[in-house]
Amino acid sequence: MRIFAILSTLLLFFSSLVFTQAVEETVVVKASDHGWDGGDKIDLEWKVPLGVAEKVEIFKIYRSNSEDEITSIIKDEISKAVKDAKEAVTKRLFDNAERDGVSKDDKGLLQKIRDDRKKATDNASQDLSLREDEIREKFVFKFLTVAGKNETAFTVDKLDNQIKYLFKISAYDKEGNILLSGVTQQPASPIVQSFDGSRFYLGIITLILCFAVVWFIQMALKGKPLKIRKIAGLEAVDDAVGRATEMGRSILFVPGILDMNDIQTIAGLTVLSHVAETAANYDATLEVPTSKSLVMTTARETVQASFLSAGRPDAFNEDLIYYVTDEQFGYVAHLSGRMVREKPAACFYMGAFFAESLILAETGNSIGAIQIAGTAMPAQLPFFVAACDYTLIGEEFFAASAYLSGKPEQLGSLKGQDVGKVIVAIGMIIGISLATIGAITGSESIMNALSFVKSTVLG
Repeated sequence: MRIFAILSTLLLFFSSLVFTQAVEETVVVKASDHGWDGGDKIDLEWKVPLGVAEKVEIFKIYRSNSEDEITSIIKDEISKAVKDAKEAVTKRLFDNAERDGVSKDDKGLLQKIRDDRKKATDNASQDLSLREDEIREKFVFKFLTVAGKNETAFTVDKLDNQIKYLFKISAYDKEGNILLSGVTQQPASPIVQSFDGSRFYLGIITLILCFAVVWFIQMALKGKPLKIRKIAGLEAVDDAVGRATEMGRSILFVPGILDMNDIQTIAGLTVLSHVAETAANYDATLEVPTSKSLVMTTARETVQASFLSAGRPDAFNEDLIYYVTDEQFGYVAHLSGRMVREKPAACFYMGAFFAESLILAETGNSIGAIQIAGTAMPAQLPFFVAACDYTLIGEEFFAASAYLSGKPEQLGSLKGQDVGKVIVAIGMIIGISLATIGAITGSESIMNALSFVKSTVLG
């Protein structure tokens, strides 16, 4: 009995070894939903038996085709087979006709081609219909990508959350021979999440910015002074208006060539409000030609409100704020001629400009006017910088309203945005440092950190 028990134990032990080996002789693949996303990703993890892992050179990753995809593939295969069958029949019959000296325009030949092409089409369609299961099995899985031998995980994206997928991992050696394959035991489908985790850091930055803006607004409302960097172009506005007054010449304000739905036009009219109020205080003449009727109406209301605020409503002349034309160079031609004839002492270009920027700036420079420009059009900034006395570049142009008004809410908001600039600057320094160190040292950990910053933080 004792010997029987020992033999039974040994038999069970060796049986378990055989079973374990049989189970392990495959790639174990696990699929799970990728958390915090829009419901289009699945995370894959796989494990290879130790005895096989050292022979693996690459992994090939596959996902199952949906029923619609398989149906489409079958249709494409049938269409291709039918086309090939028709072409083969046509070529064979034409070759035979050429050999037998029969003309290609022979009616009998053409009829035979039509008949044989129809037979070939029917035969090909019937054959593929009979082999549909074979085709379906062939295209069950769709190749996705190749993973390195040291990789054990991959995220599959661009999936449909209404479809359940199977995934297959195949291991290949250096010669391209397949070693092992494994398929997920259960189908998986992505799940739509409430929050996108890939934008988590962006959410944190947004919260910091919102807190900073609210904090500085509260500080400004309490009367605490906020240090704002001086912008030379805005500091020179009063001087430009004062110069025009002393010379007894007019002020020309150009609000760009786009309509009121453009943010640059709105920013330009904000500057116009301050220029108009200063002109009213100095009793200077302000002229505002526009290329859009709606901009004209808004500009009139803005200037009128500024004159009223300055206590000079009687000095407001709406005829000096007028519409010219919607045509770009027609508008520029009017402005250039007006500038040469009237010779305004100060010219303001505040808004969206295109090819006309250099024409206007050079014309103003030729008549000796002091010129202040502001735009967010990168391609036009060099022309304004070259030909104008002062230029508001990008964000300076949009910050003009807060800078000129001095209102606590706007100043606090402007100061809070500076926190965002600091964060961006820190991110740039970190990214540049990681890229430089990684390029010099070739450190894999540094490059992984850089990749994380680029894909996760920067998105």
